[in-house]
Amino acid sequence: MASYKEHIDFNNLPRHIAVIMDGNGRWAKRKGALRIFGHRNAVEAVRDITEGCGELGIKYLTLYAFSTENWGRPKAEIDGLMELLVNTLKQEIKRLTENQVKLITIGDTTHLPAECQKNLEWAIDQTKNNSGLTLILALSYSGRWEIVKAVKTLAKEVLDGKIKVEDINETLFANYLQTFNIPDPELLIRTSGEMRISNFLLWQIAYTELYITPTLWPDFRKDHLYEAIWSYQQRERRFGKTSEQLNPVS
Repeated sequence: MASYKEHIDFNNLPRHIAVIMDGNGRWAKRKGALRIFGHRNAVEAVRDITEGCGELGIKYLTLYAFSTENWGRPKAEIDGLMELLVNTLKQEIKRLTENQVKLITIGDTTHLPAECQKNLEWAIDQTKNNSGLTLILALSYSGRWEIVKAVKTLAKEVLDGKIKVEDINETLFANYLQTFNIPDPELLIRTSGEMRISNFLLWQIAYTELYITPTLWPDFRKDHLYEAIWSYQQRERRFGKTSEQLNPVS
């Protein structure tokens, strides 16, 4: 069977792809293992998709790695995830550098364990001069948290007389978000078949194309990525306009 990569239009690639990596626990359960086993095997999917995006020339890849709501999970699972994050950063830094991947984060990373924060800062510093794909890890992140934080900062600047209320618009507000220097994603992929956004990039995905696949995240590979991009390219992005406006008959 031919790969979807053969059907991709390289002149119509999304600049930014976001992914809700879902299904690790169910993947592990099907194999009779603990949830952390699914998270460990998910690392290969992260590696493969990061490599695939880099090869295609995608500029930004945002991975929903750990939400603010995830802090409510069992302590053993959280501890295992934090340990996995530290170990993965140490193991993958050479590969990231070789592939010119630049690592950054969004989210309230101050809530992460000290060792995680230290290793994140180290990995970000090690890759800061890389010129290829920007890999954005959403850690201790939620869309509502991000919006509320932006509103508070904006309100304080109004009170301090730094900006006027009448100057506030969508463009200005976006500058107060965690993603202020990153284009909105054109494509959002969610694995495991769940039909929800899960509090992810709520402001940024206003006009993002959604692609839902039943594939569980640990099984997600490059050809699944290619299929998602191909599906994206079959769609007409109207941004509130009509087809006739976008394709006027001469």
